[in-house]
Amino acid sequence: MTSKYAQTWDLDVFFSGGSESSALKEELSYLKRHLPLMKEKILTINTKTEFPAQEEWVQAIDELQNLTKRFHELNSFISCLEAQNTKDEQAKILRNQANQLYAVYESVMTALESKLAQMTDPYWQQLINNSKIQSVSFALMEKRNQAFEKLPPEQEELVSDLSVDGYHAWEQMYYTIVGRMQIPYEENGKTVYLSVGQAVNKLAHPDRKVRQQVFEKWEEAWENHAHLFAETINHLSGYRLQLYKHRHWDHILKEPLAKNRMQEKTLNAMWEAVENGKSRLKEYLEQKAKILHVEKLSWYDLQASLPGKTKTYTYDEAADFIIEQFGQFSEDLAAFTQHAIKNRWIEAEDRPGKNPGGFCTGFPQSKQSRIFMTFSGTTSNLFTLAHELGHAYHSYVMKDLPVLVQDYAMNVAETASTFAELIVVDAAIKRANTKEEKLILLDEKLKSTVAFFMDIHSRFLFEKRFYEERKQGALSSSRLCELMTEAQKEGFANALAEYHPHFWASKLHFYGTDVPFYNFPYTFGYLFSAGIYARSQEEGPSFAEKYVHLLRDTGRMTVEELASRHLGVDLTKPDFWQEAVNLALKDVEEFLKLVK
Repeated sequence: MTSKYAQTWDLDVFFSGGSESSALKEELSYLKRHLPLMKEKILTINTKTEFPAQEEWVQAIDELQNLTKRFHELNSFISCLEAQNTKDEQAKILRNQANQLYAVYESVMTALESKLAQMTDPYWQQLINNSKIQSVSFALMEKRNQAFEKLPPEQEELVSDLSVDGYHAWEQMYYTIVGRMQIPYEENGKTVYLSVGQAVNKLAHPDRKVRQQVFEKWEEAWENHAHLFAETINHLSGYRLQLYKHRHWDHILKEPLAKNRMQEKTLNAMWEAVENGKSRLKEYLEQKAKILHVEKLSWYDLQASLPGKTKTYTYDEAADFIIEQFGQFSEDLAAFTQHAIKNRWIEAEDRPGKNPGGFCTGFPQSKQSRIFMTFSGTTSNLFTLAHELGHAYHSYVMKDLPVLVQDYAMNVAETASTFAELIVVDAAIKRANTKEEKLILLDEKLKSTVAFFMDIHSRFLFEKRFYEERKQGALSSSRLCELMTEAQKEGFANALAEYHPHFWASKLHFYGTDVPFYNFPYTFGYLFSAGIYARSQEEGPSFAEKYVHLLRDTGRMTVEELASRHLGVDLTKPDFWQEAVNLALKDVEEFLKLVK
């Protein structure tokens, strides 16, 4: 049967020819030439005068934003090449070149920060009051404040240069190892070898024996490479800690909180509310264990669906369903989604050799996005597709803003995606024809709640404790397993019979060099979007416009300011978070009623 929608993305619209693209090589050369010139231009602007050279600054910032768009476009393209084919050796070479270019780009930003920090307060005020600069004043203010807390510019430039073959290289090493891993699986009397991404899908198999078999081989595979992953994570964390020490940052959460533009009080208030909700969520896990006829769920049961007829989707069906449900909230969201799907913004084909997981990446020069995932027809795949389309819509509504204020933090990035996912999940539950189907879908929704309340919390606990211990020296793979298991037991409130000791090795989020503590923003986004979703249910269609205004401000406000302006709430207090937790736990109440 012919499919209505293609399941492979179109990358040629950016640079024709894939990893051998001549246009891509030309763009690399262009940026290699012009980024150093941009740095020189910034450094030669005189900040020792009483009055700023307004037009000189306006021109410099315009040129910088143009180069920023071009660099991000190139970087996103290379990320797509790497994800679609883990054996693309040329893509790995391009990644190394992009990392080197990133160091140059960082040096340009360091030069800008340095210049902003040199300004007297009167000079600074005159500059940001310029009508042509006001639109990016938040971004410039943020960079000026960051400069006061960093090393001298020449040392920060050295840090960026050394990071290419140090810090970022360890992240690439991780991807190289994972890309070559194969997990053996017995199927129809034969041993087949699964990629990491394919094995992840098998961990959601309806047959518990299959899940158990795959999990045993999965854990074994990570254990076989544990010495390599331990070395990698120790070097990554050691690098970070040394840099923090030299910058006189004594708090390991300083960088992740700053990157997410949030206060520690907000983070603590959120986790406090989450902890308060775990006991009720534990009742759901206990009831699910009874339905699956086991005394206690194990790690490999968390993504399992309930027994019964589980609806599957073709890619076309999933796409049409999402478009239809998005249209119930906003015609603009639905029209955007249809455009993205028809114009091949999505790579969803289920084939070997792809990276695991899913992501959405932006192409600011072209004002487009690309979504990566592996679609195998499950309800979970449907929700993932909706989630990633939410990310793409977030970028879409910001596409006409200056690129310096399109840079929203990860915690609010997860807001738009989770909001989009909630629309589709709730629509699927309402459309359920039987009690059995409704239970299965509620279970799918509650899997996410477990992930954000328990799994993500365990990752946060692990990483926090790991970094504290790492200050005293490198940790062995066995100690990393101990820390991970302890964190999982606490995070899951001792609700599981078996845990995943090598999760620290299997989760790529621990190895990302762009985002330290790649965990708590997910829970923030989930709960923040739950509050926004509740508001949309109360206000109806008129909320769609307010929602867009909120999204457009995500790159030019702290999260506390964003919530105060658009929702009228104080995120540093537990009230908002507790209400959001209680809203999420309503699904537990409905689930428990249905199983009685």
